[in-house]
Amino acid sequence: MRCRTTSRAGSASFAKPRWPTRCRILAFAPHPGEHSPARPQRSRHRPNSGVAMHVLRSRYGCALVSCFFAAAAFGQTNGTPHVQLEEASIAQLTQQLRRGELTSHTLVQQYLDRIAALDKAGPAINAVIELNPDALAIADKVDAARKSGKVYGPLHGIPVLIKDNIDTAGKMSTSAGSLALADSIAAKDATVVARLRAAGAVILGKTNLSEWANFRSTHSTSGLSGLGGLTRNPYALDRNTCGSSSGTGAAIAANFAVVGVGTETDGSIVCPSSVNGLVGIKPTLGLVSRAGIVPIAHSQDTAGPMARTVADAATLLTVLAGSDVRDAATKDADKHRRDYTKALDAKSLKGARIGIVRKLAGVGPEVDRVFDASIVALKAAGAVIVDPVELPNQGKYDDDESVVLQYEFKADLDAYLAALAPNVKTRSLADLIEFNKAHADREMPWFGQELLEQSQARGGLDEKVYKDALAKSKRLAGAEGIDAALAKDKLDALIAPTGGPAWVTDLVNGDHYTGGSSTPAAVAGYPAVTVPMSAVHGLPVGVTFFAGAWSEAQLIGYAYAFEQATHARKPPQFSAHIDTPN
Repeated sequence: MRCRTTSRAGSASFAKPRWPTRCRILAFAPHPGEHSPARPQRSRHRPNSGVAMHVLRSRYGCALVSCFFAAAAFGQTNGTPHVQLEEASIAQLTQQLRRGELTSHTLVQQYLDRIAALDKAGPAINAVIELNPDALAIADKVDAARKSGKVYGPLHGIPVLIKDNIDTAGKMSTSAGSLALADSIAAKDATVVARLRAAGAVILGKTNLSEWANFRSTHSTSGLSGLGGLTRNPYALDRNTCGSSSGTGAAIAANFAVVGVGTETDGSIVCPSSVNGLVGIKPTLGLVSRAGIVPIAHSQDTAGPMARTVADAATLLTVLAGSDVRDAATKDADKHRRDYTKALDAKSLKGARIGIVRKLAGVGPEVDRVFDASIVALKAAGAVIVDPVELPNQGKYDDDESVVLQYEFKADLDAYLAALAPNVKTRSLADLIEFNKAHADREMPWFGQELLEQSQARGGLDEKVYKDALAKSKRLAGAEGIDAALAKDKLDALIAPTGGPAWVTDLVNGDHYTGGSSTPAAVAGYPAVTVPMSAVHGLPVGVTFFAGAWSEAQLIGYAYAFEQATHARKPPQFSAHIDTPN
């Protein structure tokens, strides 16, 4: 791990933040032997001596932060009003904005100050890969609109972070974490970005990710990209953030924005949400547009909300959902989308039949223990528990999923790259493979690109092996899997642990992933909602509610009721590592 003081996310036109007046940011040497690929910078901003921090050195070569922050990102700076950023919700901040107690400009500035203090210095979470140089100007515009009586939508003036595989027109690049796309600026916003802007959101910046959404190597380290370096888990800095929406997970957990947007093919929203103590919603395939998102596979890809509360996730999903002419898969979205905040009923679990998928548990005895405690909480909230429930065909379509992803990755990525601006020289998957070989010292110091190469060896989407694998996996996971399990026991939803606690990041050996429950819903294209369940040795773990297509509102209701009954989320303390017995 590396702790640094200079921003990896500078921009020539970004106005230097107002730095707090009571703290000094200390620089730290990298851990011996560490490699830290750096994003090419348009400019770098070094903090002045403006933040007062007590920093305790740890044997991990990083920092255990114990901050006074009386004037930093949490309090009064240069005469601006106090904003309580930690755990602030959309509803709370919107109320302050509506009353005139707060402006979006002040809110954005103080989030920028917090990012500077905690993401680019101090514990150096390294979740934000690039800041939006226009963020303050956009905040001024939405402030002026509100002053004139116009409110654009439920996110008016709310700062949002998005994963750096989602296109943004303007001055920020869309890189997928790769040096090959370091200077790729989209000509048009992704549809989800356009919907965010229309709802009044301020795009604060973009978050780091597992490069190419973790579809490069079977030995990868989640949260690591050639362009952005390594993102650290704010609950224990030596622990992993899971992936591929690693930066969004760490950033929202650390209160660097109000909410964030991630993407998932299989696990990339729910896993980083779980290990970072967040709510994550992986929607039904086709509820949220994928237009303008760097793809893996069109039969499983989706964007979705990552938030600290179910209410915030529901608000964000309400904004993101809807049909889009740019994505044929969304043709029925408008028929099914709704205001998901109306599902926020603390009594939603009363009488609900919830099936326990024990074969998706077993990731560890401590996780099983807190999962059993969660089942008790569900019963106390009025749920009817069916335990255990057999999920048919579990594990029988894993190989078929791999085949589908490889075929679609080649076709979908070729199409995405070919449409980029002429200055981008990587125009195909084949070009990308050659680029990585030419820049192996920066792109592949720890693991290779075997998944890229296997995908390149595949043929077209008209081949029988692809068509058969797609049909089989969808049938076994969907109609003969989740749907069959729900029907057999007349269930409203299924639950399982989302996964285990965050593992220690190991660049040499790659991820130590102990298992999870994301694959059935991911392959079927069905929704899944993870919500904080508890903690294991101080590390968050989540529980996932999943069911059939278009059941988001129902699942959000169950997740909300569970959240209100347990209040399991605790904010991170930026510890260097978890405490262990002597």
